[in-house]
Amino acid sequence: MDWYKALDERIGRDLPDLRMTAEEPMSRHTSFRVGGPARRMAFPASGEQLVLLVSLARECGARPLVIGNGTNLLVPDAGLDRLVICTSEMNSLEKTGKTTIRAAAGVPLARLADFAQKNGLAGLAFAHGIPGTVGGGVCMNAGAYGGELKQVLRSVTALFPEEGVRTLSVPELDLGYRHSLFSDHPEAAVLYAEFDLTPGDGAAIRAEMEDLMARRKASQPLEYPSAGSTFKRPEGYYAGTLIDQCGLKGLTVGGAQVSGKHAGFIINRGGATAADVLELIWQVQDRVYAEKGVRLEPEVKLVD
Repeated sequence: MDWYKALDERIGRDLPDLRMTAEEPMSRHTSFRVGGPARRMAFPASGEQLVLLVSLARECGARPLVIGNGTNLLVPDAGLDRLVICTSEMNSLEKTGKTTIRAAAGVPLARLADFAQKNGLAGLAFAHGIPGTVGGGVCMNAGAYGGELKQVLRSVTALFPEEGVRTLSVPELDLGYRHSLFSDHPEAAVLYAEFDLTPGDGAAIRAEMEDLMARRKASQPLEYPSAGSTFKRPEGYYAGTLIDQCGLKGLTVGGAQVSGKHAGFIINRGGATAADVLELIWQVQDRVYAEKGVRLEPEVKLVD
């Protein structure tokens, strides 16, 4: 029996309240707005549902892929013969102490930053404009404008399929530039994260958030679908500057283009395919290496 048919039967029996769709277009769930259908896509409403779902999926021979907002993913046009688990409905958010907040994996970072500001807690203003979720943000140690989640995380609770649910301290998370323990364990799934913040003036925090958002809008092509910064920052350089110096702004493959506003962004100008984006990434890498001797490493993850 095909894995997805077996999974349908198990879900119907053991998780009847779980929302699951078949042949779900991934273009609806990635910020690039490209990608073919996922064989099955599930939307657990809690960490408990996710844990049971992953167990059932593995028993049925599925390869689970856990995603948040899909803001850093490039999905092939042919789609995925996988179970994609979207955490968007895992959105609980609460203040657990005077300066601590607990957020489920699917909480958008912008909502987390707003919640902290409204509770007079400082430290997350930098995250207000980051389009990802808590889970994805933890996995890549998301950051901007000098801030990163490593600075405010207290602990993370995650599912490791071979070991079960574990709560990890910040040192155990091995957080670095766009890297965490989860970079080396893609089979793991963040369930919750706890943040330790500092008391602050709500009005001042809001002003900082608005200033950073204005700077984003002025310098980034937010009006087009993209995955944010396409490449990691190479040591000693800035990817966008190198790409610009090579005269690559405006370089186009199909509907994909190197942004004329910020060379570090590849955007979907309309009708782009995943193949367009991938070909453009390769062309940019080759040109920058040929002219600058620097091999750019994609920040965007190609999933299969």
